[in-house]
Amino acid sequence: MKEISLFIPCAVDAVLVDIGKATVNLLTHLGFDLIYHEEQSCCGQPAFSAGHVQEGIKIAKRFIEIFENDEVIISPSGSCVATVKYTYPKILSNEGQWHHRAMALSAKVFELSQFLVDVAGIEDVNARFEGSLAYHKSCHVLRALGVEQPVERLLSKVRNATLVPLEFSEECCGFGGQFSLKYPLISEAMVSDKIKHFIASGAQVLLVSDPGCLLNLMGYVHRHHPGLQVEHLVKFLSDHIEEGG
Repeated sequence: MKEISLFIPCAVDAVLVDIGKATVNLLTHLGFDLIYHEEQSCCGQPAFSAGHVQEGIKIAKRFIEIFENDEVIISPSGSCVATVKYTYPKILSNEGQWHHRAMALSAKVFELSQFLVDVAGIEDVNARFEGSLAYHKSCHVLRALGVEQPVERLLSKVRNATLVPLEFSEECCGFGGQFSLKYPLISEAMVSDKIKHFIASGAQVLLVSDPGCLLNLMGYVHRHHPGLQVEHLVKFLSDHIEEGG
């Protein structure tokens, strides 16, 4: 499998542009040919989480039309992948052919680390980092997609890096899309705890696999601990590829 289609989520396209660039750089480095549909837009997750189901269904059908002819679709966002894989078939379950199309697409959409390790069989991307890392297990990546081992395998192959335990790594960072907007005080307390655990771990970098978590963590760190480093897994791997590898 050499040709893959890029599904770049809204937060990456509009705010976290470096993650999109890193995704292209990493996959190109690994020898993949990339397809990018310029007409792609939101997967509909914000609409669904806000309760606007009918608007979300319109977005889902458009998304299916754009991507359904691709062999495999990769995204650096576990929450968006979970929306396409599981929400689409569910909300289109009573729409006959649309449900079949949603199911067919569901089988071809992967979070990036899941694709690299479980599908492409790639664990070593030829990266090197002199230091220690901690990993926050984003809710959608861990619980919705069941992705845990792929990330650990990728990080275990980063030369000279040490992956240190992060206490309560599987607990939510407090983002949760609409949750952080509706319950800002609770969200602030949750992200504060997450950063406290990061500091206590002694790691130099906190890695995450979901853009939403990254925005929340980076925002808190910017306000309270500007010296701390939080990065998306894909950007970290891309930035630390060894030259000539």
